[in-house]
Amino acid sequence: MIFKAVRDGRPYPDHGFSTKDWALIPPRQVRLDTMTTTKRELALDALLADDSTFYGDLFPHAVQWHGELYLEDGLHRALRAALQQRNVIHVRVLDLDALMPPTPVG
Repeated sequence: MIFKAVRDGRPYPDHGFSTKDWALIPPRQVRLDTMTTTKRELALDALLADDSTFYGDLFPHAVQWHGELYLEDGLHRALRAALQQRNVIHVRVLDLDALMPPTPVG
């Protein structure tokens, strides 16, 4: 299996990060099989395009929420890496667990 799981949608709250905000997060290496995708469908033309990152970030974006990593943006880049027999990629990870700690009950 390439990814830990496949979802349709984001289970975490909207973080409101812009492209500039994401650019401030340094990329780190992440194993593909530790991430859950937030998109079920794939556009084959985007997967095969040579210039798919021409207008965007070179690094996929993931969100850590409740100890899980969710691939928010960059599914096609991650799949291309898997097709090239790579199981680790560089990803910008937004740690919502650190930004939004759970509130104590009681």
